[in-house]
Amino acid sequence: MGIINICVKRAFIFVCVLIGIISTLLLAITLFGHGYFHQSEEIEILPGIAILYVLEAATLVLSIFGVYGARKEKKWAVVLFSVGMSLASLYLFVECVKIYQFKHEMEELIREEQLAMMPLSGANQTDIKGLYNIQTKFRCCGLVQGYQDWGTDIPLSCLCSDEDSTNFKCVAPGNNTRFVIHYPNSDMSEDDDHKGLMDEHMLVYKEPCLPILFSLVGYGISLMIGTLVALQALWDIGVALAITILCQMRRTVNVPPVIFTSQPPQYRELCDTAESV
Repeated sequence: MGIINICVKRAFIFVCVLIGIISTLLLAITLFGHGYFHQSEEIEILPGIAILYVLEAATLVLSIFGVYGARKEKKWAVVLFSVGMSLASLYLFVECVKIYQFKHEMEELIREEQLAMMPLSGANQTDIKGLYNIQTKFRCCGLVQGYQDWGTDIPLSCLCSDEDSTNFKCVAPGNNTRFVIHYPNSDMSEDDDHKGLMDEHMLVYKEPCLPILFSLVGYGISLMIGTLVALQALWDIGVALAITILCQMRRTVNVPPVIFTSQPPQYRELCDTAESV
């Protein structure tokens, strides 16, 4: 029978349990997110959701086989764990490469979607509402050239308060501009007297919003890739420990043979010889 080092065995079981816990949490998050998105009519479910279910469920089952194989010293269970986790790790590596390549495609999609609203003075109310929220949240104004993208009618979401002027770059829009309150449900042809106000001494945010959106997308994708790489590293550690256990199982214990004989011990014969003398 093979001998498994107790430290390697405990480390492998710990890694398997950790993989099982993470897989369970990810599976629960995926189920919750699927149910939430399924109720939303505005969000289309990604076609790869089924792959996530299979991957998370498979790693959970493999972690159970790994613990069973280590505790009971079942070689087939450890082999199944190592092969399955190796394939899952390879798939995860391919997905990381795809996500990294998708970063540039995402930036182009955002650029095309946002620049399609230009000029902002003629954008529809839905786009104006979305950009209004972006400007308020990220303290920016316009898309490419800052407040100049709005022309002479700058929305109040670009307004830079006295507190913001100490933490963000703010500039004066000029003497020929005015701040306009854009109502999401209002008609663009309404009288400007009902939704505009004049003030030549206010400050607006200098930074445009499009570079900020790009940085947020890059940060989100980098965070996702980092998480997947850490998960892949954990899986690779489990595979390495499984291979170590398999190598230890191949070793045999060299037990010296025990020979039983019916002849009397030699010291009795010596004693008898001495007495006869």
